[in-house]
Amino acid sequence: MSVIQLLRRTYTLSADQMKAALLGALSFFGLAYTAVWVAHLFRTRGHWAGGIGMPMWPQLGIGFLTNFMDTLGIGSFAPTTAIYKLLHLIPDDLIPGTINAGGVLPVIVEAFIFIATIVVDLRTLASMIGAAVLGAWFGAGMVCHWPKRRIQIGLGLALLVASLLTLGAQLHWYPAGGSSLGLTGIRLWIAVGCNFIFAAFMQLGVGLYAPCMILVYLLGMSPRAAFPIMMGSCAFLMPVGSYRFLRSGRYSAKAALGLTTGGIPAILLAAYLVRSLPLGTIRWLVFFVALYAAMMLLRSAWSETSNQAKAPKTADAGPQPA
Repeated sequence: MSVIQLLRRTYTLSADQMKAALLGALSFFGLAYTAVWVAHLFRTRGHWAGGIGMPMWPQLGIGFLTNFMDTLGIGSFAPTTAIYKLLHLIPDDLIPGTINAGGVLPVIVEAFIFIATIVVDLRTLASMIGAAVLGAWFGAGMVCHWPKRRIQIGLGLALLVASLLTLGAQLHWYPAGGSSLGLTGIRLWIAVGCNFIFAAFMQLGVGLYAPCMILVYLLGMSPRAAFPIMMGSCAFLMPVGSYRFLRSGRYSAKAALGLTTGGIPAILLAAYLVRSLPLGTIRWLVFFVALYAAMMLLRSAWSETSNQAKAPKTADAGPQPA
């Protein structure tokens, strides 16, 4: 069944049936991805360090920290990318695949919690999820074949965008949203088109949360409605995009396992126990760290370009006379 057919069938269901269908599909995606990933890990065992010499417990700590922030709506992609870059944990070209592959199961847990507990128009939610899945498929198909330098540039620019969006949230550059729980007409089509684009760029390692949240606010929806929309979108799109990274081998399995294993307990803690945190302070920290990591990635890409420019000159010099 195609995504279009699934959406058409979903639109004919009642609200309770639609929520049950979404949660059932979410469970299926989680189980299917787990089976595929476990099978891939067994096939490639002995070759999955991805250049990491760090023991497993710091990887678990990174997964816990970044997914804790993710559940609070800050996002995990920019902080995770920044930590990997600043600590030189994995090669730059493996970062997008690692974050996507390791984030699938934690974000599915997030989405299950928020779709089940927060009221939102389910037709709007299903439409934006369908667009995100299609965007992830096309985006991952491109990124998983990109050379290292292009990924460095893409990640650097993505982190710059993420840092600016974080800064905008801090300085209140965009509205705080309205009270609507759903969209219709042209506003729904705008949301669907934008979510397709956000999902495609997410395969580079730029998080969907910040742009999706801003979009929801600008279209007049309730800020609370943003949580099931952005988390549900990621939960359905990430298994699709991550499958292509698994097939290509462009990710670090050890780091991805750390994100998954450390992330799920953090999500449960943040969703059910945490009631207040200094989110403003955390966002400032994310802004500066993401900005610095973006500069480092772009500098690395510039160094790659300089080295490539020098290499032909040496090769063209030809044999020297005796």
